[in-house]
Amino acid sequence: MHDETDTRDDTDTRDDLSATSVSRETAGVASSDAPRAVAAAHTTDLPRPREPRVLTVANQKGGVGKTTTAVNMAAALSQSGLRVLVIDMDPQGNASTALGIDHGGDVAGIYDVLIDGAPLEDVVQESPSLPGLLCAPATIDLAGAEIELVPMVARESRLRKAVATFLAARKAAGSPVDYVFIDCPPSLGLLTINSFVAGSEVLIPIQCEYYALEGLSQLLTNIELIKEHLNPTLTVSHILLTMYDGRTRLSSQVADEVRSHFASTVLRTSIPRSVRISEAPSHGETVITYDPVSSGALCYLEAAKEVARAAQSKGAQTNQEGSDQ
Repeated sequence: MHDETDTRDDTDTRDDLSATSVSRETAGVASSDAPRAVAAAHTTDLPRPREPRVLTVANQKGGVGKTTTAVNMAAALSQSGLRVLVIDMDPQGNASTALGIDHGGDVAGIYDVLIDGAPLEDVVQESPSLPGLLCAPATIDLAGAEIELVPMVARESRLRKAVATFLAARKAAGSPVDYVFIDCPPSLGLLTINSFVAGSEVLIPIQCEYYALEGLSQLLTNIELIKEHLNPTLTVSHILLTMYDGRTRLSSQVADEVRSHFASTVLRTSIPRSVRISEAPSHGETVITYDPVSSGALCYLEAAKEVARAAQSKGAQTNQEGSDQ
């Protein structure tokens, strides 16, 4: 009979075994080499984008790892020396919790920015586990913001204005922000619309489950509507497969189907089902700092590298096209 500690360790062992194929195939790292790989990943300097990249992490289906992806991608990039801001647009405040950010009722948060016009700089806090990783928290007041935004002028673009002002001020002060991740709620309301209008890119996490593609076509349709009417620069830049279980045929089938439909957009790295990823928020941390040698941390580090280097490749291609002309 196992005690509580033994049960948790057994679960983690099964978790690491189930993720081994993912770590090898997508991260190129065997579990036995994990400590060395993480050490190398931590010292890798990722390219800074020429301009701040604002990514809206969205999926209208709940439970797909949206918040988990937002905070861990942000933490992975921050760990590599980049300056990152997470904007928590979900009234549940899970992203704020995962980053160890205080978001009690008396704390200034993104609600004050959207409704009262407070400067984003005034509500941003630094994550205690990762200096340089910033977060604009979601407080309980944000739950009523959907209704309060309805009669406001330019209600769909209030976040975009705040983000643009914040980024410009940071650049002028000599401490520019490289990445902004906006974690939005799963429903399509004014909070989500503000998130899409403020972003230049969309990162879509898709779980490797039977209903993975359910609602995705509607999400893409809504993104096109936002692009047509409110934000012409918005693009779906990355799709990330989450909750991959190498022991099941279903995960492989779903992954193959998603890759066949969105080949150029799907990241090579998949995120495994991981006990450590689930445990980390309860300690006010991301898995990147909670257990940096876990399969989940390794895969998020690899996914972050892909995102950072994809922008570099695109920039190089644009420069080449310009010189050819």
